[in-house]
Amino acid sequence: MFRRGLSASVALLLLTGVTACSGDSDGDPQPAPSASQAPSAEVASRARSELAARAAQAMDTAYAALYTLDDGRGRPRNVVATVGRDGTWRVDVTGGALGGAADVSIVSTANGVYQCTLGSQSNPINPTCVKVAKAGKRVPADYSPKVERLFRQWLPVFTDRQAALSVAEVPPLAGAEGTCYSIDSISASLADPVDIGIYCYADDGVLAAARVGFGELKVTNQIAGPATVTLPGPETAGPPMGMDAPPPPPVQPTGVVPSA
Repeated sequence: MFRRGLSASVALLLLTGVTACSGDSDGDPQPAPSASQAPSAEVASRARSELAARAAQAMDTAYAALYTLDDGRGRPRNVVATVGRDGTWRVDVTGGALGGAADVSIVSTANGVYQCTLGSQSNPINPTCVKVAKAGKRVPADYSPKVERLFRQWLPVFTDRQAALSVAEVPPLAGAEGTCYSIDSISASLADPVDIGIYCYADDGVLAAARVGFGELKVTNQIAGPATVTLPGPETAGPPMGMDAPPPPPVQPTGVVPSA
């Protein structure tokens, strides 16, 4: 039985026989360390140009892809990224909110960016959505599972040749296909413009794998994307879900008075 609230693309991807949690990464996922010797200017420029081309292609590609996300805690999770031909997108993360207790979806439409609850076998609720940002803006950190940033948010940065990035082509991550790039910041005084790490792109521009500070992501299956992506449930007034586990309920007094 599939998780209620997940998109039709999710069900179709799972029906193809993909085993969702069969990642083979070793140890805690960490971003790749910076190379001890900087590549030549020509090599670095070529890698930067290739990354920009891959990112530009990704911005124009509609797809639905199933990934595993290994955050180093021993329980890889499902991630499904769906990008519509009109530029709308959705990223579903199992156990992505409330400290892993709730499934969550981040959806971007022309009306804004939404955080949506998703039902599951253990939590059979009707999906609802709360607007958390204006269209094209970043999800506030308190309500973000982070992984959605890898699919769409950083693409304009990768295509911007003026962005403060150092790019080098590196061998593919274990078990991953595509061309991989190590991406680092070249500004010590500013916040990192993207999640620093390794990004791997397939020939069609779709993200094939990534290793960043919060985990390692690998694609396990992919199909063509829909014309558009819609919210999985009605919009409500909120509040959105937090990322941390909620505090335990207070202990209620029993009303028993100890004997003297």
